[in-house]
Amino acid sequence: MEKDHIDRFLERFGAQLPLSDLVVEGIVDRIGGLNRRLNREMDETLKGFGLNRGEWKVLGALWRLGEPHRLSPGELARLEELSTGAMTNRLDQLEQAGLVRRRPDPGDRRAVQVELTAKGRQTWEKVVAAQAEKEAVVTATLSDREKQQLTTLLRKLMLGFEAREAGG
Repeated sequence: MEKDHIDRFLERFGAQLPLSDLVVEGIVDRIGGLNRRLNREMDETLKGFGLNRGEWKVLGALWRLGEPHRLSPGELARLEELSTGAMTNRLDQLEQAGLVRRRPDPGDRRAVQVELTAKGRQTWEKVVAAQAEKEAVVTATLSDREKQQLTTLLRKLMLGFEAREAGG
């Protein structure tokens, strides 16, 4: 079986590491390494569309709301766990790029709502498609059966984390 850089590291230094289980260390290191690489590819994709991750998250939050893709700045800030000042900065950038617009709140003329523009919706969808192509290349090394096995195992790990976080 072909060895990756984590195998080589563990073979070379594993005996010196104060760990009880090098298999677990290899699993965690591989998940972390894949995460870093996928995040780097996502950042590259976003850069190609003139976006950063924070702006991307705001567009996604509005997109997921469905028609009319609209929410108050305060609700967006709470949803994204940001201060209202940080959200204002993001919205200013997105509005300047024509991806969102601020509109009067139809239910309260003193308030505004942020609305995803057609350009914003198209941009979000194009980013999703571009990133999906990159992710398909990454998983192309696996057979359909292996993809299903990996999905099952990763789900099991995620469920274990979720249970611990819920106090279970």
